[in-house]
Amino acid sequence: MGGVSERQPEGTDNRKTMTRVDLLNAVYASCPSLSRAKAKQVFEMALEEITDTLVSGEPVKLRSFGLFMVRSKRERIGRNPRTGVEVPITPRRVLTFKPSPVLSAAVNSHSPRDESGRAGQS
Repeated sequence: MGGVSERQPEGTDNRKTMTRVDLLNAVYASCPSLSRAKAKQVFEMALEEITDTLVSGEPVKLRSFGLFMVRSKRERIGRNPRTGVEVPITPRRVLTFKPSPVLSAAVNSHSPRDESGRAGQS
């Protein structure tokens, strides 16, 4: 490890981040009739469709999950915090996500999973 410690964001408690592979495995496990290759194809097609829609500037609304939108930010003047020098910030598009009330309620009503994978008892 060369003496370099990995820094965890505060409050993560060394929890594993779900990755693309984890999601793909979940799709494969939930549809036993699909081959792993077919599950990957379906998963990749869904991600590609979402990406293409967002790139074109249209919102993506996933019921009971949330809304992904692309916002255009205008040019503005920022300030370098170290030197105080004003710097123009170029216009750009940013991706935003607004969770649905269902997702927000689910996140706020459940405690984080413990290491055994079960929801913590309150």
